[in-house]
Amino acid sequence: MTARLRGLATPHTAGFALCALLLLVVAPAMLSEFRLGLLSKYLCFAIVALGIAIAWGNGGMLVLGQGLFFGLGGYSMAMYLKLQESGSSGVPDFMSWSGVETLPALWKPFEHAWVALLGVVVIPVFFAIVLGVLVFRSRVRGPYFAILTQALAAAFVILLIGQQGYTGGTNGLTNIQSFFGLQLGDPTDQRILYSIVAVILGALYLLARQMLGSRYGKLLIACRDAEDRVRFLGYSPTKIKVLAFATSAAMAGIAGALFVPVVGIISPALLGVVPSIEMVIWVAVGGRTSLAGAIAGAVLVNWGKTRFSEEFPSQWTYALGAMFVIVVAFAPRGVAGVAAQARDWVSARLRRPSRAPAATEPAREMS
Repeated sequence: MTARLRGLATPHTAGFALCALLLLVVAPAMLSEFRLGLLSKYLCFAIVALGIAIAWGNGGMLVLGQGLFFGLGGYSMAMYLKLQESGSSGVPDFMSWSGVETLPALWKPFEHAWVALLGVVVIPVFFAIVLGVLVFRSRVRGPYFAILTQALAAAFVILLIGQQGYTGGTNGLTNIQSFFGLQLGDPTDQRILYSIVAVILGALYLLARQMLGSRYGKLLIACRDAEDRVRFLGYSPTKIKVLAFATSAAMAGIAGALFVPVVGIISPALLGVVPSIEMVIWVAVGGRTSLAGAIAGAVLVNWGKTRFSEEFPSQWTYALGAMFVIVVAFAPRGVAGVAAQARDWVSARLRRPSRAPAATEPAREMS
């Protein structure tokens, strides 16, 4: 029993417990309602970053289209919530404004909560599996895969904008007031929603850590570093990479579903090419091979964006860009790699051999 307790008392366990204490106890007690709402949004983004760290950091798949899966999960949840608030008309308010009088067939399944909850995960995973099988079986990788995912995110945004009467167009689905009995304007319910987001982030982090610590995690890293060798050993890199890609899509979908009640809106502006690239930047800043670093990067970058925009309203983009440059120049392994980088630098200095004193030639006698 004592040995088991000692095994649980690891630095990782202590760090996880400390972060849980800060998020679940200290933050709600110390932050105002507005700041706590912002932190809820940052934690939603951290869930996206967690999935990117699996696919890109450990799988070598540069995913530049996570906005697609974030949007699929977000719209699945928002469609259900809008229908719950539609009243006697049976159609959301924006449809009435656009002249749509009957509920479209695409919307009808989302009248049920279980369909929405399943759709948050199943729909992004389905598209990720289909895309992954087609792409990875053809051995498409590197920048070609990145451009393909980016193009799909752009196409999804164009589709949403073009269907004004069915998707809300450029405005998206707005003015969401409730979430499974929680009133989003009530400060107490907002704190409950924050706790839900924080707990889900912690659970997904533990799941991702278990996943990467297993035999599958080692195979995923092997595919990143030497995919052909993995294939020659009899494993299927396609299956290994599809699972990682689908996992990252599921996490993005969950993040999008939680983002909707936290912010009260989901729109195409949050899902396109630029937001998808920003999601990758969060992970790069935090450290793409570290799960905790990816979470920290998402929170740090978005906190910096908020803080700089408040302090420097006209120059905040320059301040944020300077932060990116500093991280890339002086911490190429991200924030999570700073300690390891400093340790490597100290070790290299200690191993450097001291220079031997130059031998002096005997003075020549003057003739």
